[in-house]
Amino acid sequence: MITSKRLAIGACGMLAALAVGLFPASAVAADGPTAKEPPKVDLVLDVSGSMRATDIDGQSRMAAAKQAFNEVIDAVPDEVRLGIRTLGANYAGEDKALGCKDTKQLYPVGPLNRTEAKTAVATLAPTGWTPIGPALLASAQDLEGGNATKRIVLITDGEDTCAPLDPCEVARDIAAKGIHLTIDTLGLVPDAKTRAQLTCIAEATGGTYTAVQHKEELSGRVRQLVDRAADPVVNPVATEGAKQCQGAPLLKAGLYSDRETFGEHRWYRVDVRPGQELRASVSIAADRAVNNDYGVLLRATTVHGREIVRGSEAGDGRTDVLSTGLRYPKADVDDEGADGEPPAETVCIQVSNSFSAAPSVKTTPGMPVELAIELVDGPDEASDAAAFGLGRGWWLLGVLVLVGLLAGLVWGWISRWRISVWRTN
Repeated sequence: MITSKRLAIGACGMLAALAVGLFPASAVAADGPTAKEPPKVDLVLDVSGSMRATDIDGQSRMAAAKQAFNEVIDAVPDEVRLGIRTLGANYAGEDKALGCKDTKQLYPVGPLNRTEAKTAVATLAPTGWTPIGPALLASAQDLEGGNATKRIVLITDGEDTCAPLDPCEVARDIAAKGIHLTIDTLGLVPDAKTRAQLTCIAEATGGTYTAVQHKEELSGRVRQLVDRAADPVVNPVATEGAKQCQGAPLLKAGLYSDRETFGEHRWYRVDVRPGQELRASVSIAADRAVNNDYGVLLRATTVHGREIVRGSEAGDGRTDVLSTGLRYPKADVDDEGADGEPPAETVCIQVSNSFSAAPSVKTTPGMPVELAIELVDGPDEASDAAAFGLGRGWWLLGVLVLVGLLAGLVWGWISRWRISVWRTN
């Protein structure tokens, strides 16, 4: 048991070291970091008639939500720009066309006046419909502009009642705009349909879904999400890969986002100078229901199509994100170009996937792709394992064969010696 635990700890250490190498925390856009604006958060609260139900610690869902909002408003970090939007708070009639337009900005996104925000929340009473899709579209407009971290926190007790404007499709469309807006969802005492819809909305933008049964869970989770928005993050630079290497965008060190449909191949280019090591990693998010058996391939090739190195990952079953990476060190040379530096080699990067889905699943917009590129100093010694690059497993295979051969010879010699001694005695 102790040996197994030590082996497990060792394996985790090796995986952690590999993850640090492939997914550098300092990957930023090539032009350097830009000044970050204060993070923006829009709390979107369902005030539909069903919020009258009294099944959260003996209180109505509305009362629990108000109490949670007051606690969150008291705890909001000073640097966060907070706003509050409602859905279903004003129209109590039966006209669906009017009910599905019932979303209002209760408190504008900006510097927080805690007294005014609490006063606005205190006026709310459960009223009408549940137009989640229109509310998400309006909330995205509340947060638009600038390069700040943006987060929507949706709190609702039921699924959208304004189809065919599917809120899951709305979330995908918002994510496809490349504005790096995350939607987190919280379901108050949710049923199966509500849970499925809120999960889909969150997954479409890289957010989280949480089921809430008690008021302490609600206030604690919302506070956690608001605090998370205040944490510094690196927003990927939106790019668009090409169908082939020729004409593909030339990337520098940084973090990039793109979209890829099922079974698509996308190409990018990176210039690698002698003495540098290219480290690339890619993650593709399954933001919709996909079939079992899928994979992601990341290849580095020359401009003439010769494969240099590859990384791949496959799965079977439920997953949210599938990732893989590669490393390519380029040997240093003494020759210098016209600018006094050795000429760079253009490396073609191919990102492919083998995801598929049922015919009823929409293929547009494509699935989110995040590509990290880092260029570091290459290894000084050939003995450095990185000098051989990931994917060139024949070096490791050769070492294992040699070690096995030597071990076999030594074991055979020891066995013959023991037999000889036994016969003599």
